[in-house]
Amino acid sequence: MNWKETYTKVFLKQLQKSTDTATVKQYMPLWWRNTRNKSAGGLRLTETGYEILMNIGIETYDIPFPSDMPITTQVIIFLDQFISCPYFITNKGIIVTDQKKAVELTLFSGDVRKYGLTKAMKRSEKG
Repeated sequence: MNWKETYTKVFLKQLQKSTDTATVKQYMPLWWRNTRNKSAGGLRLTETGYEILMNIGIETYDIPFPSDMPITTQVIIFLDQFISCPYFITNKGIIVTDQKKAVELTLFSGDVRKYGLTKAMKRSEKG
């Protein structure tokens, strides 16, 4: 299932716009950083996508990053793989739309690097 497409249709419905294929294709690159079809993850929003969430009243949770944590390519990849709800990254933190994910990230004090490493290690233990 392509979650980005599903979320895009929900957002369009909330904006009282058509959810036909052409409209979805028009808005996906505006709202999502990565428009590739993925079965899991890849739900990073663009600034415009985040503004849409605010306009339609989706509840969000802001988790600040530790001041000494650099945002590296590896951190972005971890987020892409392990954040299963729409999210937006700022210079100071991450904003998520799922309360459970917000609690998980808060338990790691916003250190998404440690969060990603822990998730990757658990995944490798299962595999």
